Amino acid sequence: MNILVTGANGQLGNEMRIISKNSTDKYIFTDVNQVEGMETIYLDITDLKAIRKMVADNNIDAIVNCAAWTNVDGAEDPEKYTIVEKLNATAPENLAKAMKEVDGWLVQISTDYVFGKEPYNTPCKEDQKGTPTGVYGATKLLGEQKIIATGCKYMILRTAWLYSEFGKNFVKTMLNLTATKPQLKVVFDQTGTPTYAYDLATAIVAALKNPVEGIYHYSNEGVCSWYDFTKMIAEYYGQSACDIQPCHSNEFPSPVTRPSYSVLDKTKIKETFGIKIPYWTDSLKICINNITKA
Repeated sequence: MNILVTGANGQLGNEMRIISKNSTDKYIFTDVNQVEGMETIYLDITDLKAIRKMVADNNIDAIVNCAAWTNVDGAEDPEKYTIVEKLNATAPENLAKAMKEVDGWLVQISTDYVFGKEPYNTPCKEDQKGTPTGVYGATKLLGEQKIIATGCKYMILRTAWLYSEFGKNFVKTMLNLTATKPQLKVVFDQTGTPTYAYDLATAIVAALKNPVEGIYHYSNEGVCSWYDFTKMIAEYYGQSACDIQPCHSNEFPSPVTRPSYSVLDKTKIKETFGIKIPYWTDSLKICINNITKA
């Protein structure tokens, strides 16, 4: 199988690179951002003509779309709406159209932020109505709808709280802050599940071996708040000097209301593909070990 990965220089894209080294499939990595030392082909996924040419030239059987606008607060800027919608909704539709034309598969990475407006207290299922609280979640949900409307073969994987050794993410930020600040306040009234990007990439590769169309949820196992997450980051990093205290979300004003509970029910993806999902603290420990070795 010839697999095209977009957004290849981001967190998930870099983990896909690592896993692809042990695959018999051919992977082609693309991004609009070029990174020195990384083999990356330039591809603008807002350009349908360019996508079609890339698909034709490389006999692409599947696309894994790791590209998106992910700055949640930044998406609320009215001047940014056009580009946010283009990246999160129009671009996935372009990829879906290109795959429909060659009867290929599109794997779209979506988000727990498609939920949040309703006060949930049980894990969100795939068929639950989307209730986004901000532009980021709304445009990602629109992207899902546009993909399905094309009639292409698709697997939409919603994930949450993604982190890795690569790029900017919560784990790397907290490693720095807990090492440099005497005290830190972290919200305890937002609950979800951290997801190690390597584990998500592993699940994507497993799903592509025997693809089954549909929407799926994937995060690591377990539940925590951002406060709990930070406490474990500091513990695994051996950082005990920082006094980490819980606080309410309203102590950190934001242009968007984040979901207070966005735990994802992963029953469907486990049963469909026989995937065993690691517990979030186990994966966090692996990631921090990798970061400290680097």
